[in-house]
This record gives sequence, C-alpha cells and structure tokens, in this order.
Amino acid sequence: MDERDLILVVDFGGVHAQLVARRIREARVYCEVVPYTAAVEKIREKKPRGLVLSGELFSIHDAGSLRFDTALFQDIPVLGIGGGMHLLARLWGGKISSGEKRECRNVQLTLLRSDLIFKGLPGEISIQMDQGDFVQTLPSGFCVAAAAPGTPTAAIFDENHHIFGVQFHPEVGDTTWGQQIINNFLYDICGCRGDWTPAAFIEEQIAVIRETVGSSRVIGALSGGVDSTVAAALTHRAIGEQLTCIFVDHGLLRKGEREQVTQLLKEHLGMKTIMVDARERFLAKLSGVADPEKKRKIIGHEFIRVFEEEAAQLGKFEFLLQGTIYPDVIESGTPTAGKVKSHHNVGGLPEDLKLRLLEPLRLLFKDEVRLIGEELGLPHEAVWRQPFPGPGLAVRVLGEVTEEKLLLAREADYILREEIHWSGLEQEIWQYFAALLPVRSVGMSEGERTYAQPIVIRAVTSEDAMTADCARLPLELLEQIADRILSEVPGINRVLYDLTPKPPGTIEWE
Repeated sequence: MDERDLILVVDFGGVHAQLVARRIREARVYCEVVPYTAAVEKIREKKPRGLVLSGELFSIHDAGSLRFDTALFQDIPVLGIGGGMHLLARLWGGKISSGEKRECRNVQLTLLRSDLIFKGLPGEISIQMDQGDFVQTLPSGFCVAAAAPGTPTAAIFDENHHIFGVQFHPEVGDTTWGQQIINNFLYDICGCRGDWTPAAFIEEQIAVIRETVGSSRVIGALSGGVDSTVAAALTHRAIGEQLTCIFVDHGLLRKGEREQVTQLLKEHLGMKTIMVDARERFLAKLSGVADPEKKRKIIGHEFIRVFEEEAAQLGKFEFLLQGTIYPDVIESGTPTAGKVKSHHNVGGLPEDLKLRLLEPLRLLFKDEVRLIGEELGLPHEAVWRQPFPGPGLAVRVLGEVTEEKLLLAREADYILREEIHWSGLEQEIWQYFAALLPVRSVGMSEGERTYAQPIVIRAVTSEDAMTADCARLPLELLEQIADRILSEVPGINRVLYDLTPKPPGTIEWE
C-alpha cells in the first residue's frame, strides 16, 4: 500500500482544532492533531503534505504564544486560521495589532484574488470572522487576498512559499464555501490525492494490528456499543482466534441491553466471547459515591481488574483491546485541551495496568467509526445503536447510584427510546437518553400529594460529539413521552427537557 497523504493540524489550544480536522477528513484526506509543542523532527518524520495552524485561546501578544519552530515551514505548505494567521505574520516580520474587543461575528468577505485557496468562489462570501488581533503590517513577500469590513487583511498569502492565512474560520457552518477553501488548500496547494477512505483505513489498521500483536493473544473489552463492536470486528478480521472478547454486565446497562448484545455476538460477529456477571461487584464499589469523576474512575478501574482476572484464568494475554475514539482522548485532557471529564477507558485506567493497550480507533470520530463498521459489514442495528457511555447509567443517575434509582432511570430511558423509534426520528438525533436528578419535587397523583423525583430528557444533534445542539423534538412527541413516563414509572412525578447546547454543557450530565 502506498504511503497515504497526511495533513497535520497544529493545535495552539483553540476551540476549533478538532472541527478543522473533521473537515479535512470529510475531504477524504487523513489528518492528525498535534500540539504546538511537538518537536520539528517528530513532525517531519510523519512526512505531512501540509500544516494547518488552528487558532489559540490567547492573544498573539500574550507570553508563551510564540513557542514554535519556524524551521518547519521551509518546504511544507501552511494554512493559518485565526490566531494561526497572526502567528505566521508575526514570525515573518509583520505587525499585529489588537482591536477594541475580541469576538466572532458573521460578515461579508470580498475576494481580491480568485485563485489559489479561493479558486472557484464568487466575489463575495459570508464568513464567521475572528475579530480581536489583526495584521496591521504585512510581512515582506506577502499579499492581501481578501478583505472584510474593518479588516482589510482578512486573508493573506506568500505564493512563493505556499503560506496562507485567513482571519476567519472556513471550518464552521456559518462560512459559506468554507469546505471549498479547505479543499483548495488540500488538493491544489498540498497536492493531496483524497485517499482517506474506510476501506483504506481498514487495510492499514489490519496491517498495524498484525505487526503490533504478532503471535500474542488479545482480550477485547466489548460493551456491545458502536465503538467497542467495530474495534472488535476490525481486530478479529486481523488476528482471528487470537482475540477473545469479554462482555461485562456491570449492572449499569439499559433495559434489554444484555439480551441485545448476546444476540449480536451470537448471530453476527462469530467471535469467542465470555459473558461476566459483575453487577454486585460494581454496585458495591459505587456505594456512597456521588462525585461523577470518582464514579467514572471507579468503573474504569474495575473494568480493567475484571479483564485482568478473566485473562489470568484463560491463559496468557498480552493486549487489552478497547474501543477508544478521539473525543474520549480529547475530553480526558491533552497538552492543548483542558479536561472535560475522565472517560473510563482513558482517564479511568489504573496506573498498574498489566496489559498493553490496543486501540485501533483512537484517532477516529464517531461518524467515522460508523463508516468503518458499515465497510466491515456489521448489521445496521449494531452500527447505528445509540451511543452509550462505558460507565452506563452511573452517569445518568446523578449522585449516589442505587438499585432503586437505576430502575427509575432504566424504565424512563426505555420509554424514551421506544417513542423515538416509533416516531421515525432515530437517525436524525445524535443521542437521546433520560437522566435521574438527585432531588425531589412535590406533585399530585390521583388527588393525592406526591414527593418524587424528576427525570430529564436529553436529545441532541451533532456531527462528532465535540459540539452539540438541542434536538427540536415535536411538542406532541415530548408530551407523549412525558405522559408515558409519569404513568408507567412509579417514583417519577416530573419530566423536564434539556435545551442546553454543548458547550457550555456536555452531552451527558455527568
């Protein structure tokens, strides 16, 4: 197989790096996100066809914002976005000034050049402008390619050195023609071929898995969710009988989950799988624990211990397969991204882990995982299952987890999933679930006072789980869901609907 094209997105801590990476992959070009602290020699070893410098959380004038080695730009095309453009201009001798306030707003961009990264675009386009710092004086050898109201240097370039900078964000939906701008950089400037496909990824990862594992045996952490199922199917294709999967019932599953997973494993995957009933063990460890970070870490730790114990009984295993994906890694904390929450399979791992990790999906977004699953021939219902966190209902029962609370959350969630299924909206909504709040409220039932718990319905639309918007469910559907929960789940007397986007909220409540 030929060496594939690679674009590196250099992350300075801004909020858009992951979205830039997604847009590049949507153009069928493989990319990775690297921190701006990465050594030049490490980046050059990867042989990227181009670099994208994606913003930053601080002003270019702030201390620490210029720790970057310009030797990297000697022969690699570069696109600087937002703060990345300011960094390029500053490094080449331009002058950067600060505006009165920092903000993003939609404005009209007037093109002064209709070639290079703006090839094929109309003379004016709508953009989301990053306003704060701006290029006041161009570096030597640079020209202006586009202007916007109040920003005469909205896009600049040095054609001889293939260096481009844009003050706006082509990766966001509010910028019309943004994907075309990215495509022009990838294909016309960097010479990419568009060889990033599910089939190519599978072929490459099979070779990587075989080389990494050799003749060793692998134990697979299989939850039945999309990520772990695809990871297991891919690894099974690579090493066959060397893989043994373990499905752990930790007592935190959705209603019917165990039966669905058992059927999937039996009828479609054909892999060696062991079912472990660890319900009492997990609930005992969670007794009295209310803090969500502690719950996640306890669950992650216990998962590993269960896998290690099973592996010891089955014989010698050297690897633990996990369905870790990119958002898990990012949200658990990276050198340029603060921690949102510890995912059980990343931040919840014990320090004395005895097995080597095998994570073939670690650099994929959720939608890419689904494409890989389809390419592997997995059944539709397995690939498009609702995302379900590894800690399960423990992070949907806020506060201490008990059997009684799990029953309420489980039944309410089942009703929600049934109604969404019957409405035909399943694939239009990224994720939906019910969360049980650790409070009580006064209500009325059959003429008598009740003092029971509220359920919150959460439904969001998203592309990659890095950002999300509230799903605008029909009011009639919400009323039907509420009526069923209130009448069928004793102990619930209010049903609420969560309107919060991500950010500032997260998709899960904990």
